[in-house]
Amino acid sequence: LVGTFGDPLTPPLSPQPLPYVAPVPGGLRPGMAVYVQGVVTPQPDWFRVNLATGPQEEADVALHVNARFGAGVSVLNSRRGGHWGDEQRRDLHPLCPGGPFEMVISVTPEGYRVLVNGTFYEEFPHRLPPEQVTAVNVDGDLELHSASVLGLGALRVGFGFWGICWDLGGPGGVSPHSEPPLCAPQPVPFIATIPGGLIPKKTIIIKGFVPHHANRFHINLRAGPGGDVVLHLNPRMDEGDAVVRNSFLGGGWGHEERDIGCCSPFQRGRYFDLSIRCGNHRFKVFVEGQPLFDFHHRVPAGPHVDVLEIEGDVVLSYVHF
Repeated sequence: LVGTFGDPLTPPLSPQPLPYVAPVPGGLRPGMAVYVQGVVTPQPDWFRVNLATGPQEEADVALHVNARFGAGVSVLNSRRGGHWGDEQRRDLHPLCPGGPFEMVISVTPEGYRVLVNGTFYEEFPHRLPPEQVTAVNVDGDLELHSASVLGLGALRVGFGFWGICWDLGGPGGVSPHSEPPLCAPQPVPFIATIPGGLIPKKTIIIKGFVPHHANRFHINLRAGPGGDVVLHLNPRMDEGDAVVRNSFLGGGWGHEERDIGCCSPFQRGRYFDLSIRCGNHRFKVFVEGQPLFDFHHRVPAGPHVDVLEIEGDVVLSYVHF
């Protein structure tokens, strides 16, 4: 069984049927990364992430990351021509039964650097050329919330909880000869310019984690630095399920919108996968691929709305526009 063959830039819905296979058009290169987010089942035996040369189960595997809960270890290995190589082993921590996790596998000229929940986990040298990796295969005892290949032309933010990495590569992502993006601890506030501004059909994707101590955070879409805020999205964990939307125009706040008709998806200790799509007359906001609310334009959107701000009690993993 090969499983679902997904879009390399569109995260799967939650939970995704397993095994899940995401294509890697053109293979991996230094500066790219693989992002996997999910929750380990309460009584797991194992789960694994394979960077493979094809979607078939018998394909060569450039990197095999296998969490074995019965043995209390994680195994890293490779497979070529049906034969496994020498194993690298380490303890499972911070992977634990029933716990959420975020794994980022970044590609360097020398090999793969694995981070779990923002903490360095392991390094693994190249045994196969990364350019031969054409599929990411995830399977086992987990609920898969997101699996993405980063560096295919997206703006990348985040190698785990605390690492912020930038790549403004054009079509095709970074150059095969470019250095890996710099990663350094950098908390929010996050401010970025949106190339071309918020024109109709533009979508912003934000993935992150709400810390256990979080009170609130906000996302602003502005008309230039310090300009009007055409959309202010403000989850308030300290007010229960409040998800406040508003605008700040001409020096004053407008009328708040709060109703979402359901419980807030922004909960302490949980990940979120948020999409904001700009339409001709409104913003449509989705979480985990499901509609959350619409916010009708109070002033026209367009190229002048070109600043994204994120601030407050949130940890960013990935931003794409």
